[in-house]
Amino acid sequence: MPELPEVETVRRGLKPVLERARLAHVLARRPDLRFPLPDDFKGRLEGARVDALERRAKYLLARLDTGETLVMHLGMTGRFDIEAGGALARPGVFAHPVAEGAKHAHVVFDTDAGHRITYCDPRRFGFMGLVPTAHLADHPWFRGMGPEPLGPDFDAAYLAGALKGRSQAIKTLLLDQRIVAGLGNIYVCEALHRAHVSPLKAGGKIARPRLAALVETIRLVLEEAIEAGGSTLRDFAATDGALGYFQHRFRAYGREDEPCLTPGCRGVVRRLVQGGRSTFYCPVCQK
Repeated sequence: MPELPEVETVRRGLKPVLERARLAHVLARRPDLRFPLPDDFKGRLEGARVDALERRAKYLLARLDTGETLVMHLGMTGRFDIEAGGALARPGVFAHPVAEGAKHAHVVFDTDAGHRITYCDPRRFGFMGLVPTAHLADHPWFRGMGPEPLGPDFDAAYLAGALKGRSQAIKTLLLDQRIVAGLGNIYVCEALHRAHVSPLKAGGKIARPRLAALVETIRLVLEEAIEAGGSTLRDFAATDGALGYFQHRFRAYGREDEPCLTPGCRGVVRRLVQGGRSTFYCPVCQK
């Protein structure tokens, strides 16, 4: 599933053609994706202007001038194609083949500026919803969600308070969306490795200075991945057609039995399973 940097890459790819545009025509080729589309989906969107295109965790948020927000989640294989003047901007080369064809193009947005934005999703694990903007934070998808890891509210003081007394492993806690929104398995592995924190260490046992360093490392890893266009694992590639190459910079994720890349460390990257997800770490330099 695309993680925060991948979703942010999609947002940046869509922003020039969708933000401030008016949706002149909307076509839903089926009544559902992962969940049923909202009632009167077409009628509620046609004529609406997208005032802002934002991201919350792994959700795309198109705030409309109608007082509603179009919420979009990519699932595992969701992507957007952009057509204008006969030219097509689409993801470049997928790491694994993705089925093509009109039967996978489920929702089409035509803007007043002449752009056609098509949501394609072979597996249909993505979904869309329309939520009153004023009540967005109270919606079940967002209620109780923690701060954004790149936002000002995510700092050492906040993290120390959120982890106080917690005996669960720090890796598991960082994946809890109630603690911090949008962090996924890949980038948590990378951040813990760079910060030299064991994924097995109890969150409540980590000293404040190490939490401060971990917060900054999380920010750095995410910012580097966004700059690179995400990891492009499995079916994901950037919306504007530019592949992301952050996967070539992984220092831990996917490097089982390979030498640790921390300068001076002679350890070997190991893999274990936490909460049903693979964790990659160096048992020598991550304590």
